[in-house]
Amino acid sequence: MWTAIYLATGKEMATDIEQKLKEEGFLVKKQFFAKEGDEELYEILVPEFEAKEIHAVLYELGLI
Repeated sequence: MWTAIYLATGKEMATDIEQKLKEEGFLVKKQFFAKEGDEELYEILVPEFEAKEIHAVLYELGLI
């Protein structure tokens, strides 16, 4: 099952995070979530069993 670990502002940011996690060897995908005014929000989705490890990697990479 996929779970959301991050909510990115803008497609460019979501794509950047997705690519960096893929480079680290993780399964990841992005999905449009909502639009607030001029900003688009995207969910970063990962397999539930990897969520804690990926969250730690996001922190290590300085993304959160």
